[in-house]
Amino acid sequence: MTLPSVAELTQELIRFDTTNPPGNEAGCVAHLQRLLRDAGLQTVVAGASDSRPNLVARLTGRGEAPPLLLQGHVDVVTTAGQAWTRPPFAGEVVDGHVWGRGAIDMKGGVAMMVLATLRFLGDGGAPPGDVVIAVLADEEAGGLEGAGWLAANRPDLFTGIRHALGEGGGFAWYVGGRRFYPLMVAEKRGCQTRAVFRGPGGHGSRPLRGGAMARLGRALVALDSHRMPVHISTATRLMLEGLRDGLPEAPLREQVGRLLDPAQTDSALDQLGEVGWMLDPLLHNNVNATMVRGGIKINVIPSEIELDLDCRLLPGETAESFLPELRGVIGEDAELSVMRQSPPMPEPELGPFFETLRQILREADPDGTPIPYLVSGGTDARHFAQLGIRTYGFLPHNFPEGVAYERAMHDADERVPVSALEFGTDAVHQAILRYRG
Repeated sequence: MTLPSVAELTQELIRFDTTNPPGNEAGCVAHLQRLLRDAGLQTVVAGASDSRPNLVARLTGRGEAPPLLLQGHVDVVTTAGQAWTRPPFAGEVVDGHVWGRGAIDMKGGVAMMVLATLRFLGDGGAPPGDVVIAVLADEEAGGLEGAGWLAANRPDLFTGIRHALGEGGGFAWYVGGRRFYPLMVAEKRGCQTRAVFRGPGGHGSRPLRGGAMARLGRALVALDSHRMPVHISTATRLMLEGLRDGLPEAPLREQVGRLLDPAQTDSALDQLGEVGWMLDPLLHNNVNATMVRGGIKINVIPSEIELDLDCRLLPGETAESFLPELRGVIGEDAELSVMRQSPPMPEPELGPFFETLRQILREADPDGTPIPYLVSGGTDARHFAQLGIRTYGFLPHNFPEGVAYERAMHDADERVPVSALEFGTDAVHQAILRYRG
């Protein structure tokens, strides 16, 4: 059969509007199922509902290695309120780039995984072990109808799998004139928290001091003007040591080294500018106020206001250890409760497979330096971790210097160079070829 190029498959996937909510990934999943089934792979579709299915496909290997999981999601975030210069679901190729929502996060990555696997069919061979491709729904909303549902309801589809490749690593990152490839070995833990502020209410025509609104305001100012305490996790230490050792200039190496001393961390971050902004959430539990609810009428002073906080915890931290830190910043005015906490992740492991991934990138780009990476957000890796599967973020993109492609992942004009998709497909194929467990 004639296979599409990785750019063509990315275009095809972008043209399915899988904005989550509602997701509606069924058409996109069916498209990939046809491609994989026609290529001879075994496929299973399973999910919580017909409109939100997940696809698990398997290419049989030679039995010389354990099965390897390639997992990626096809739901995307909204484009509402964003000023796109090209249609976000047209999947156009312009100036050597595929444009559209999901080009980077992560329909381009799914296309890379699929075609890296199907390349074995074109070569007339088989991979060392089985390759399992999981095409997932709902990652952008936490994965409860995607990877979380599969882990809870169809763990049989992943029997014997020890390692996975997924999103969260491999994008070229430039520091001090040197190109790095951060590869995800751990991720922060979501901890959705609600703060409730209470105080006297009353008529809007009468003066009131110290009410719920004022207490909310004090808390927001405190969050805006204070960092949370410094924590240096194992994953962060490994990343900073790799970054420091790969830098060519001594002054910058020294600044990065200062990040490893909690007494100097925050001042060093302030001096590092854009690099410091990138590293800040890897050294602190971080909190962002995202939703406020309160008041029923413009002339009624509310007696209760709810503030929802998107909190991200470093590896090893829990809600129980974090809430006292949060209270130390915002004070005693709020009643705090945890609405949802994502599953914990295992400690990072830089074993033989991780070293293989690094070697693949060294060979593909001798001027690049692969380093371990702690992801500040969350991915579906946390759900597969509940099955004992360790995920490495390995979707390499050799972005050119000067354009922050990853910044457009959830913003307008998301796009990816065709050359980066091709580079990543080659790297993922090599990872499958060299995997031995």
